[in-house]
Amino acid sequence: MFKDHPLFSMENVYRAYRQCRRGKRRTVNAMRFERNLEENLVSLHEELSSGLYLPGRSVAFLVEKPKKREIFAADFRDRVVHHILVGHLEPSWERRFIHDSYACRKGKGTHAAVDKVRFFTRKVTANGTRKAWYLQLDVRGYFVTIDRNILFERVSRTERDPAVLWLLKALIFNEPAEKCLLRNASRSDFESLPPHKTLFKAAPHCGLPIGNLTSQFFANVYLDALDQFVKHELKAKYYARYCDDLVLLSARREELEHMEREIEAFARRSLRLKLNDRRRLRPVADGIDFLGYIIRPGYMLVRKRVVGNCRAKLKQLEKKIVKKEHGVDLIQYRPEVALRVNNIISSYWSHLSHASSCRLKDSLVNRYGFIKDFGENINLTRPRRFYSLSVQYDFFRDSIARLCYGRDDTGQFYFDCPPSLIFFRVGNFYAFLGRDIKTAAELFGLNIRGEKVGFPVSSELKYARIACSAGYSVYVIDQRKDINFTYGLLPRTLAGKYLPESPQ
Repeated sequence: MFKDHPLFSMENVYRAYRQCRRGKRRTVNAMRFERNLEENLVSLHEELSSGLYLPGRSVAFLVEKPKKREIFAADFRDRVVHHILVGHLEPSWERRFIHDSYACRKGKGTHAAVDKVRFFTRKVTANGTRKAWYLQLDVRGYFVTIDRNILFERVSRTERDPAVLWLLKALIFNEPAEKCLLRNASRSDFESLPPHKTLFKAAPHCGLPIGNLTSQFFANVYLDALDQFVKHELKAKYYARYCDDLVLLSARREELEHMEREIEAFARRSLRLKLNDRRRLRPVADGIDFLGYIIRPGYMLVRKRVVGNCRAKLKQLEKKIVKKEHGVDLIQYRPEVALRVNNIISSYWSHLSHASSCRLKDSLVNRYGFIKDFGENINLTRPRRFYSLSVQYDFFRDSIARLCYGRDDTGQFYFDCPPSLIFFRVGNFYAFLGRDIKTAAELFGLNIRGEKVGFPVSSELKYARIACSAGYSVYVIDQRKDINFTYGLLPRTLAGKYLPESPQ
């Protein structure tokens, strides 16, 4: 049917597969597809070329945060097809989209949208010297209420290729709710969602599944008509959109009230969409609650809900990694935990760094002391190759000595080296080498044998309590038998840190 069509060529299918697997290669679906990669790619190419391709079953599940909603995860082979279609349509539609649409577009995103709205607040208020207003709108149940007939008609106006139109129909009019697999939820859980929040209750020929690349792209295509109306018909000077969240600013309240009526009428008439009742029309000085930030002309704050989620996540992590062991605190650095903690902290710190949050970050670090410890020590959880036990020992000793730093009364940066010891595991013993031999022998009352001194691993807690009571921090360096280098010593990484008392 579409034999030799360049869109469905093996080269294009393979290119889409390479794009699709980015960041997803370790998922079960991706590994299952790669197990018979050549056969699956050829089969997909033949189905597309012959016009016999049909989307497979999606996996439906619920997420609770930031609010409860359903997600439909398409099968990996279907996601490859999504990349084929979007890769073809995106270049031409990118030239049509307005500049200030920021969702799911290259070079855009949430922070770019927030920065632009903040720029608008400064422009419309003349850097905070005059009063201005903002109008914030969003669509009620946007993805579930998209009319697929209107969507297909909009895309087909500019697309004449029969192969593209056929694939558009196959994906747009697919009904994922009819044949999906439910994961960690029952049908009643989905039925409990409001009608405008679930595809199981969507009107005929309405709704796109949240979670697909095509849905994100089609969501921008569908609201592009509204963008063009606001910019070219209403002549809105300060307008930005992220998905279905719209922000307009003006020096005149009456102008925004007029725009609100016109936008609501256009959305209902041309797109069959309904705006949410919780719209905001307020002074810019009150702050615009947009994409996790409170935006004002002079500064930005982090949304209270984001701060609350951050504190809850840190409290949850603290319970997992900080253990009380008979008077001393043990911070655990298991590899999988270290990676998770680093990812979570990096994510929240990145979000906070875009706002005025120095005091907030300081308060979090003071309350959750493991944040600073993980930031300083995360590099020591990465295995390295060494050829000498003494060199390996000295690496950890020297690295730990350089971790602690501070600032004096004049603000000058300096290294602070509080007393610390490392429990360096060698077989079933913790050993001390080099300049630590004498210190450990005197502190623990151990006998020096040759060029090292140590104690059995089973006595770890006993000697940790002695060291902590003497004012030492103890770093436990453990062997990693799960990693085998072809040559060099057995890898060792930081596994835990004992402190005299819990961080307050």
